Amino acid sequence: MICNNPYPAEQLDDTAWNQLVLKAIFTEKPVLEIVGLKERRNAALAASLCDYAHERWAAHRDVNPLLWICVAPFVNEQTLPDLERLMSSPNPHEREAAALVCYETEFAQARQLLDGHPEKKSDIEKGVISWERIAANTAAVTQ
Repeated sequence: MICNNPYPAEQLDDTAWNQLVLKAIFTEKPVLEIVGLKERRNAALAASLCDYAHERWAAHRDVNPLLWICVAPFVNEQTLPDLERLMSSPNPHEREAAALVCYETEFAQARQLLDGHPEKKSDIEKGVISWERIAANTAAVTQ
């Protein structure tokens, strides 16, 4: 079981963990219910998820906006164009995910991207935009 189970976070090595998270996103599991998700984020996982997003976009398919929660600590020059794409998306959940990533990262250029959207930054600080709200709103859309 992927969700609400501490075993994977406690026992899996990084490779197996990364595969579990990727599979959860691919199979549209409730990602925020993965125990240890934020604590076990890592650069290899972030890179794999970005590659997965690029494959989905190339096939003109949607990307679960919760995927980006695992990328936030690892934003760099290569992922910045992804955030710019998300920030200009017609999908409000993608724009919110981009704003959250920009808010959570230490990467200066991403923080500057958020500075261009002060209403989003304010909404994050007020709790109007959060990963939990994105999860609730995207779950309602897919049901």
